[in-house]
Amino acid sequence: MKNYIAAGTTLTITAAADITSGEGVLVGALFGVAVTDIATGEAGEIALTGVYELPKAPSQAWTQGGRVYWDDTAKQCTTAATGNTLIGAAVRAVGGGASETIGTVRLNGTA
Repeated sequence: MKNYIAAGTTLTITAAADITSGEGVLVGALFGVAVTDIATGEAGEIALTGVYELPKAPSQAWTQGGRVYWDDTAKQCTTAATGNTLIGAAVRAVGGGASETIGTVRLNGTA
């Protein structure tokens, strides 16, 4: 196909601040997970698709298959849609206890 460019599973970004490998990154309407550490002002890759363990709001219980959003202010996943960006769905259920701060998310790869 003449107009094919790439699979679109990653995106090259320029870091506005230091980014740690595995950290969630919101670029406009696109969300990804940093593939490697990226220093401020440097170019690096974020993965737009796949399944990742990401920080979550500890006060929220998740259901398997439930929608997951990114709260870019708190830098964590949430089930609250208002003011946040839809990034994917919960792969497994997780409780809402104070110590339950990690959730497993399948990224949509879409804006």
